[in-house]
Amino acid sequence: LYGALLVEQTQISHRLITCQQLSAFRYLFESESSTYTYLLADTNTKEAVIIDPVLETVDRDLKLIKELGLNLTVAVNTHCHADHITSTGLMKQRVAGLKSAISKFSGATADIHLTEGDNIPFGRHSLTVKETPGHTDGCITLVTGDQTMAFTGDALLIRGCGRTDFQQGCAEKLYHSVHEKIFTLPDECLIYPAHDYLGQTVSTVGEERKFNPRLTKSMEEFVELMNNLNLPKPKKIDISVPANLVCGLHHV
Repeated sequence: LYGALLVEQTQISHRLITCQQLSAFRYLFESESSTYTYLLADTNTKEAVIIDPVLETVDRDLKLIKELGLNLTVAVNTHCHADHITSTGLMKQRVAGLKSAISKFSGATADIHLTEGDNIPFGRHSLTVKETPGHTDGCITLVTGDQTMAFTGDALLIRGCGRTDFQQGCAEKLYHSVHEKIFTLPDECLIYPAHDYLGQTVSTVGEERKFNPRLTKSMEEFVELMNNLNLPKPKKIDISVPANLVCGLHHV
């Protein structure tokens, strides 16, 4: 996992990246909700973690995990999603010993309830939890031990951010979360969001701090903008949120 990563801006659905033969990293794409799922593994111990898996792609993801010979230990959601149903519950039924994880403040059931500073280990590596509420109360960002990669969920997107008009959303909280928990990471830290709608796959802390059109504004300007987006509610919110509160198994 440690070392420099060069990732092309491309719309391919997945790619394997290895660093110093220590770990494996895949990002996978679900097209209906434009959700990225991330798979990280220690190639020596074969222990793996998956971030934000989607119900519709559970067979694809488990097939890849089997092909790579990985032992999936934790399936973690960066928050309680409103635009798709998580596959963590279904994965638990099909992968022995797998544990689900989500923020303590999400209101969702899980085997592991995460708080600030918690670590999710996989082999010799781990992800550190940063609480980044604002899109929802239970949003977290997951940062690799060497701070070269951050999985930001919906808190920080590439040249954007998650909306703040439902699910306990608060523009002021989100602004503080991003500026205090994400923008304080090293400039070269790679940003991997939960979604992208323009085919972008990765950014950096330095880029977003400089070019993000929303989060380069003052807090007052940001709050005014976010409070007046007037977006339609997500199409699946009425089924996704209840399902995701119970690991995606509600009426599945």
